[in-house]
Formats: sequence, C-alpha cells, structure tokens
Amino acid sequence: MQKGMRYHHIGIPTRIPREGEEYLEKFKMWVCGYETSPYGVEWIRFEQDCPLPELVKTVPHVAFAVDDLEKAIAGKNVIIKPNSPSEGVKVAFIENNGTPVEFLQFEKKVNA
Repeated sequence: MQKGMRYHHIGIPTRIPREGEEYLEKFKMWVCGYETSPYGVEWIRFEQDCPLPELVKTVPHVAFAVDDLEKAIAGKNVIIKPNSPSEGVKVAFIENNGTPVEFLQFEKKVNA
C-alpha cells in the first residue's frame, strides 16, 4: 500500500434493498452499512440509469482515505473525476487491474 493511504471501506454492489439506505440523488444510488460495520463494509445499490461506470456498479471496490486527492490520482486511470458526494469529503475513482479503487479526502476542520 502506498504511503499516506489509510483503509476506509470496501464497497459492495448489491441489488437487494437494505434497511437504513441513504439515497444519493446526484448519482442515482443508495448506500448503507458503513456506519454500522466494524470492518467498513458499505453496500451500494444503483438505479438502472445511474450515470456511474459499469465497473463501479458491478465490481466491489476498496476505498482509501488520503491527505491529497489530486496527488493520489495523478497519472492513474481516473474513471470518476473528483467530486463531492456529501459535505466535507471529495472522492475520485481509478481503475487498477480491472478493479475500481476509491480515494477520499476529508476536509480538515479548523477550530475557530
């Protein structure tokens, strides 16, 4: 594992609705499980017209927290450009050996 990367979660595509799903309208997908899983397992369910790459919708991905998202994806095969699915976090996906890999950069909180 590259220096500066910290395991965050594994995302597993599913077609089964699960209790506690949160809908992300921008991506036409539901997510759940991360907050309650002791191992960082996140279940992801997609609408048929979800705009994300087929690879992300069909193959589990591993996600790493990084301090510098742009540095983490530099020179890589980016399949989802940096975006902010929720406040305080930026994410991007790359493809590596046929597998999607997600990077997350969390906004540093500044004490006022």
